[in-house]
Amino acid sequence: MSKKVAVIMGSDSDFPVLVPAIKRLKGMGIETEVRVMSAHRTPAAAAAFSESARENGFGVIIAAAGKAAHLAGVLAAHTTLPVIGIPVKSSTLDGLDALLATVQMPSGIPVATVAIDGADNAAILAAQMLALSDDCLAQKLNGMKREMEEGVAKKNEALQEKVAQL
Repeated sequence: MSKKVAVIMGSDSDFPVLVPAIKRLKGMGIETEVRVMSAHRTPAAAAAFSESARENGFGVIIAAAGKAAHLAGVLAAHTTLPVIGIPVKSSTLDGLDALLATVQMPSGIPVATVAIDGADNAAILAAQMLALSDDCLAQKLNGMKREMEEGVAKKNEALQEKVAQL
C-alpha cells in the first residue's frame, strides 16, 4: 500500500501557498490529506496527529507556517517520519522570520526546509522520499525530470533563433 502525504498548515490563510504542493502530489497519484493545525493554538492536536501519522499510513509530513513557524518542529518532535517545512511569507519580515524558525531546529529534531513559499519543491521532495520504496513513483519522477530537460532544450532553441536574428 502506498504511503500518504500530510499537508498541514498553521492557518487557512496559508492555503493559497500550498495549492501547488497539493496539485503536484495529486498529479503524481499520491494520496494527500490537507489540514489546519496550529503549533500554538492546537498543540495537543498537532502532537496527537504527528504521533499517530505512521500508524495512519503517512510516509511524509509537509508543514507550512509563517511568522514564528513552529509547526514543522512541533510535528517533527512527535514523529520519526520525515517532516518538510515550508516557511510562508508574511507581511512582517517577508518570510525571513519563518525561514529561520523552520531551518534552525535543535539536534535530534530535523526538519527538511524548502524555500519561502516553496510548496512545489516540498511536494517533489516528499515524492522523492516515498519513491525510495516505490518504483512506480520513481518512474514518474524520472519522467518529470525528462520533461523539464526537454522544456529547457526548447527554450534554448527559441533563444538561439532570437540571437541569430540580431
